[in-house]
Amino acid sequence: MSGVFVHSQGLCESPKVGEGTRIWAFAHVLRGAIIGRDCNICDGVFVENDVVVGDRVTVKCGVQLWDGLRIEDDVFIGPNATFTNDPFPRSRHRPHRFERTLIEQGASIGANATILPGLTIGSRAMVGAGAVVTRSVPAHAVVMGNPARIVGYAEAAAARSRVASAGAARGRVAGVRLHRLPRFEDMRGAIAVTEFERDLPFVPKRSFMVFDVPSGEIRGAHAHKSCHQFLVCVNGRVCVTVDDGVRREEYLLEAPDTGLYVPSMVWATQSRYSPDAVLVVYASQPYDPDDYIRDYQVFASLVKKKRLRR
Repeated sequence: MSGVFVHSQGLCESPKVGEGTRIWAFAHVLRGAIIGRDCNICDGVFVENDVVVGDRVTVKCGVQLWDGLRIEDDVFIGPNATFTNDPFPRSRHRPHRFERTLIEQGASIGANATILPGLTIGSRAMVGAGAVVTRSVPAHAVVMGNPARIVGYAEAAAARSRVASAGAARGRVAGVRLHRLPRFEDMRGAIAVTEFERDLPFVPKRSFMVFDVPSGEIRGAHAHKSCHQFLVCVNGRVCVTVDDGVRREEYLLEAPDTGLYVPSMVWATQSRYSPDAVLVVYASQPYDPDDYIRDYQVFASLVKKKRLRR
């Protein structure tokens, strides 16, 4: 293993370790493990046989990487983070197949976090220190707590949640615009008006409402190939994160006269619903399951190809 550093008190049995990787004292890498280039395997790390680690991965002290774990490039794993691979462990009862856990490119796992088996931690997601992750984490999401809940999105700029006057304000994410709808008030109350052909960027073919969403849950987490959407929170509040594959922004929708236009090929996720939130969504075309892109990596790949064609 040319170009690999193994500390005199470390043990590396695997011949499949990339150049520039450093394996420090009291770390033990079993023969079947695969470790990429320029990784840093710190003191007291144990790596089992059926483990694949990508390039430029940092694994801090006291971490065990068990069979079934797949770690992509540029992942950070904090000290004493715990991975599991058997949902119902019993002594001397080895399962026929260990659960496969995937940590996608650029994700970070905080110190002492626990990841249950069979989950995916999405690209560039961040798991807070001490979090107990019981469900898969979407790309770029920041999760904390026990059980872990989404508290925000990494690298998402906070956009304006209101427009000063009637019209639209553009954000940084391609095509996304925040619209102020006509509003009228008097002593009897207020009315927010929507004339589709005048006030919306398209004439809707479908609408639906989202409500009674527990505050820790997310909705959306997909893009559309051709469908456009317009989102209005008519009661309560909800946070919408939009992502064009290059930039990311968060919008807080909390007024029935403010709507967010989300064009096709923009990844959108709703989170932090208030208990009383009611979100109305207008869509530019009827429901078509084939129009959805539900895998962020697929979305990012399509965006990249589109940019290269220009």
